[in-house]
Amino acid sequence: MKFISFLLQLLFLVSFLKAQLPNSYYASASNLYGIELKNELHSIIDNHTIISYAAIWNTFKTTDSKSNGSVWDIYSDTPNGINSYEYSFGTNQCGNYSSEGDCYNREHSFPQSWFNKQSPMVSDLFQVYPTDGYVNGKRGNYPFGETNNPTWTSSNGSELGPCFNTGYTGTDFEPIDAYKGDLARTYFYMATRYLGEDGNWAGSPMVDGAEPKEWALAMLLNWHLNDPVSQKEIDRNDSIYILQGNRNPFIDHPEYVGYIWTEESPNTNVSIPDNHVTNFSSSFIELEWTDAKGENLPSGYLIVYNNMSFESLPVPTDGISTTSYSNAMTIEYGYEKCTLTNLENNSYYYIKIYSFTGSANSTDYKTDGAIPQLLQKTH
Repeated sequence: MKFISFLLQLLFLVSFLKAQLPNSYYASASNLYGIELKNELHSIIDNHTIISYAAIWNTFKTTDSKSNGSVWDIYSDTPNGINSYEYSFGTNQCGNYSSEGDCYNREHSFPQSWFNKQSPMVSDLFQVYPTDGYVNGKRGNYPFGETNNPTWTSSNGSELGPCFNTGYTGTDFEPIDAYKGDLARTYFYMATRYLGEDGNWAGSPMVDGAEPKEWALAMLLNWHLNDPVSQKEIDRNDSIYILQGNRNPFIDHPEYVGYIWTEESPNTNVSIPDNHVTNFSSSFIELEWTDAKGENLPSGYLIVYNNMSFESLPVPTDGISTTSYSNAMTIEYGYEKCTLTNLENNSYYYIKIYSFTGSANSTDYKTDGAIPQLLQKTH
């Protein structure tokens, strides 16, 4: 009873407190890359507070709640917000199911059989998500992958079928694009949190212990790049930090993925710009701004835009060339205006501008502070 009382009090605090990341949290990982960075991140996030498996039902109320208070189920949610069904916490908890929409349960995105159902992995909130029970059952312990010939498709578009990724030909489960980056960063977390602790894990066609196999790593790197960190992930990371006392470094620092798994080293020769542009404004998607000032002047600006939302715009990653981003323009420093073309008529566009230095795989973006942004309608 004392434990339950403590947990309820903790959940109450989580419901209105937002975890603040200490400035020193990743200080010891500065200027590291490769296995040295991975080892240091492991030390930082290791030995987290273990939540009991039974308590996960209650933690979901703070880690995976939509703005309307319903369960945020990544196997039923759709980016346009139109759902065929939604779940209420507790009330729709599994339970038995015979079809989609019956109930939600606890999905181990990294299946239990891969780590022999051991603790603390079995209740690590960074890899356990609330999902539709029936879809969870369909996924089973199949690897995540990509299929172009699905044998079954869920209501939100998740698919089960033969994998077409080079290196694996068995059955896989493909989530929708909106959550591929989330799950990729979950797997990078698992490979780092349980580094050196996975010697007796059973593994799977997707992983050796906690580490993604070559075919899976190539896919997860693409997922990570094409589905950047969302506000959902940031909020979930903060909530889990309060409960478990550790964080997912690849949500806080997406560039760490490249530093560890693609042998990109932090660019120590080029400093990020001191400031963003000012007076960022628009007229008929003709953009104007005042160049950034400071000791470290930018090489140019990356402008990203879409007609969906600010949250869905990609956050650029150090070491990734500006040419890698779709719906984007690169403007050299000194040119304080540009025009966005080939846009839909009578449509609202969400626009952000990032200062950067360097080029190609030595590009450093300024992503901290208040990013200049505009919402502009075409005519």
